[in-house]
Amino acid sequence: MMRVCLILLWTMIVVQLHVPQGKAVQVFPPVNFTLTVSALARVLLRWKPNPNQEQKNYTIRYDVKILAPVSEEYDTKKTHSFQTAVLHNGFSAHIRTLLFHNGLQMTSDWVTAELQPPPGAANTAVTNLSCATQFTIFSTVSLHCTWLPGKGAPEDTKYFLFYRYETCTEECQDYIKDKWNRNIECRFSVTHIIPDEIDKLIVIHINGSSKYAAIRPFQQLFNQNAIEKVNVPRNVSVFLEQNDLLATWEKPISPFSKECFEYEFYLINLKTGNEQIWNIYSNEFRLRIDVTCKYSIQIRANHHICCRRGFWSDWSEILYVGENKQENFIAWILAVLCVSMCATIVLVGIICKIVLPKKTRTILRASL
Repeated sequence: MMRVCLILLWTMIVVQLHVPQGKAVQVFPPVNFTLTVSALARVLLRWKPNPNQEQKNYTIRYDVKILAPVSEEYDTKKTHSFQTAVLHNGFSAHIRTLLFHNGLQMTSDWVTAELQPPPGAANTAVTNLSCATQFTIFSTVSLHCTWLPGKGAPEDTKYFLFYRYETCTEECQDYIKDKWNRNIECRFSVTHIIPDEIDKLIVIHINGSSKYAAIRPFQQLFNQNAIEKVNVPRNVSVFLEQNDLLATWEKPISPFSKECFEYEFYLINLKTGNEQIWNIYSNEFRLRIDVTCKYSIQIRANHHICCRRGFWSDWSEILYVGENKQENFIAWILAVLCVSMCATIVLVGIICKIVLPKKTRTILRASL
């Protein structure tokens, strides 16, 4: 406690030493602090300098602290700021003036503003929202989202999905419905999402309507790379080179270079049933195998170092190499027949010697 008091006393002395003519500098909080929703999940924070604040040779900045939905703190010299955040639970922030003079920082009191959550009955918002993007052969990005109706949503609830990417907002036109005719799935075959951007946010907003209840809206932010369903590797080929299995393939259809991908190589020994998976960071794979066995091979891809990992691609089509070599059944059958015939002849000879009269044996022996 004594140490804290000494620090405060020292700070007051330093302030007085650096203020001209011994006058204490007053730091006033900003005025007209407002929050405005400027787009889906986007808030404009705006304020004005306090008209009573002395300017002189002071440097003035503003300390902004986001309180909800996610804590964040930063400072700026501007008198406005944009924040991207989900707003279905409300938004609040406060701000204060920072004054710098001769290396000393002084602060004003905080000023707070907040946005109330939008209206809606409890448990009517969608749940389990999941989205995936995919780069198409037309160099565009598709978007597919699924969700579950809120447990408290009436059976007549109609949900509507919107996505926002940068300044573009678009409403879904292609829904799939559940047995109560409620929208639970949405597909955009083409979007305004830029395929080669890194870590940009996609805003998903779902609201709804019902005759029996106010439906609470729901928002979620997705990193565009983290939800990309990577395409399948192309032109996969496998062949045997003496005792080695050699596989080659091309990177998936994507705006990213081949160095940006990793692969899983899935091999099954169809003779023994043994399964193995290798992680590979190039476009070929060589492996020593048992050439007397037949194998099945599949490959799938994902992002590696260029951006955040997405969803693994589907497995490529199954390819086969080698064949299970078995014994030569024809030779085996001939050997069995030969042994059987010899045994039969021996057996007949023994029977003849025991049972038939000597003269008959002589005739048989002569015939043989």
